[in-house]
Amino acid sequence: MKQNKVKKMIGTMAMIVAATELLAGCGNSEERSAEMAAQSQAVEDSASENSSADSEGMETETAALSMELEVRFGDSGEPFEMHMENNETAQAIVRYVGTSDWRLPIYDRDDDVDYSVMEYYDIPSRYEIPASPKTVTEAKAGDVFYSDPNRIVLFYHDAEISEEYVKIGTFDATDEFISAVENNPVLEGWGNKIIQIAQP
Repeated sequence: MKQNKVKKMIGTMAMIVAATELLAGCGNSEERSAEMAAQSQAVEDSASENSSADSEGMETETAALSMELEVRFGDSGEPFEMHMENNETAQAIVRYVGTSDWRLPIYDRDDDVDYSVMEYYDIPSRYEIPASPKTVTEAKAGDVFYSDPNRIVLFYHDAEISEEYVKIGTFDATDEFISAVENNPVLEGWGNKIIQIAQP
């Protein structure tokens, strides 16, 4: 009988000890959960700060770059200044040109294009350029537009059009400018004309 009582007491004590350890473990688990939640929030806050800093960095980088680009028609052409618009498409182009000058071929392979008033240059597809085009019904000499996908369109004479474009810049349409566009020589050994676009 005594042995049964002792066994019961030992069993009861063992249960109390086990319950105490279990409760202590739960407490630690709750503490760990709270700790993990705090760490997760800290990571989110840090990511948000970094994202904001990246965005501010890009804005600062664009602001530091000139919103004028220098364009040459041909390898040895005189430089002409393109005054860039204040929109996300123009800003993206300015940023890209700020990291690497562009040397783009001039194409004339579209049958429905009037090359006596305009010409276009394809930008390599590795450049991602944002655009929100609108219908444009007229272009003035010196107007420069962006057209999806990755195409710059320059008008060197006035024209009536109906196209989906984003205006990205303007040249002063002087006689010298129009002559430079029209008399851009075919690059020897390449069979095509080129333009160069760079930061001034």
